[in-house]
Amino acid sequence: MISFGQLLRRNRNYRYTWTGQVVSEIGDHFNNIAVFSLALATTKSGLVVSGVMLSRAIPAVLAGPIAGVLLDRLNRKHVMIASDLIRAVVALGFILCAHRSDTALLYLFSSLLMFASPFFTSGRSAILPTITTPDELHTANSLTQTTQWTTITIGTFAAGISVTQFGYAWAFILNSFSFLFSAWCVWHLHVEGDAFQPRKKALTEAEVVRPWHEYVEGLRYMRANPLILGIALIGVGWATGGGAAQILFSLFGELVFNRGPAGIGEVWGCAGMGLLVGGAIAYWLGRRISFRGYKCAVSICYILHGSTYIIFSQMRNYYLALLFIALSRAAVAVSSVLNMSQLLKHVSDEYRGRVFATMESMVWSVMMVSMTAAGIASEYYSPRLIAGIAGALSSTTAIFWAWANVTGRLPEPAPSGIARDEVEVHGEPTI
Repeated sequence: MISFGQLLRRNRNYRYTWTGQVVSEIGDHFNNIAVFSLALATTKSGLVVSGVMLSRAIPAVLAGPIAGVLLDRLNRKHVMIASDLIRAVVALGFILCAHRSDTALLYLFSSLLMFASPFFTSGRSAILPTITTPDELHTANSLTQTTQWTTITIGTFAAGISVTQFGYAWAFILNSFSFLFSAWCVWHLHVEGDAFQPRKKALTEAEVVRPWHEYVEGLRYMRANPLILGIALIGVGWATGGGAAQILFSLFGELVFNRGPAGIGEVWGCAGMGLLVGGAIAYWLGRRISFRGYKCAVSICYILHGSTYIIFSQMRNYYLALLFIALSRAAVAVSSVLNMSQLLKHVSDEYRGRVFATMESMVWSVMMVSMTAAGIASEYYSPRLIAGIAGALSSTTAIFWAWANVTGRLPEPAPSGIARDEVEVHGEPTI
């Protein structure tokens, strides 16, 4: 199996995808830190942070079915570019929020931004097997997720400092530019033929006007594949506590430890460092572990994730708290990379858009409930108590996964996807 460096040197398409990802996701975190800090600075209320997160979660849930059907019906590259261009315009709108005392526009622009996001994020997952060879796929998945977590570290640390020093407007301008750069990178992707166009039988007139039937078809596909359904459900299990974490990170940095925007950036940044370490471990482990070992590893990861998150929630020493949140996120990262590698290997090309968009919507739906509960609870209970409960909820995922594994409900399916001898990927010659 090739290394990260070899993948970037050999595969031109992946190199463009990766470069756009780096810039775009750093910009995303500038937006996140600026929005959460602005909301807390204006209101000092965890409930408002919950409201902002809900204004992002609800549109993402609603967009999922639409994004899934379009990504399995249209050219995925074109859908991704359109998503980036729309988000570039919306990101500039946040500038109007910088000097307002109310939060209405924060909710509005957050909603618009997140409604457009699944069309890109699910599309990027769906095209990954198209732009890589089977030998490159695990490496590409590991690097994609590790990069995502690296940008959390870089973006959140930098954003916390930048917002403190230069204000909110510059963060929103950078976020807009990052989407334009991502669109430029996606535009440069090229494969022979129509490989970005999912293989599908010709649509009937009824199917064109009733896309819901295509989405339901995707749900049936997931239900008929136990491993795919199992991975989707453990994502839901994580979200029962993971949604609360999206709010609690800001509360811990700004209010519990009294460190302002920089504190929010440091908590998110250390979480990102943990994800980065976990991604590296998963890359190494994924090349050596059997399918049986993979299933056992997932249970262990969720137990470690929940227990270390509970310790983080009760820690009084700020720097030890940062250490334990990093350990918690490292465990999440190992499971995430291993799970995604299995999905990329086993999900059929014609269903990838719907599967990845549906899973994203499922996670966001449960996160929405978790965020709402955490936001309301933050008005009455301490963030430490809420975080302890969130950690316990995330750990329960390990129980259900282990039960499914022991009872034989997670058999290994046959590999699926595009045959590489049928698609010529444009890359640079191997030296």
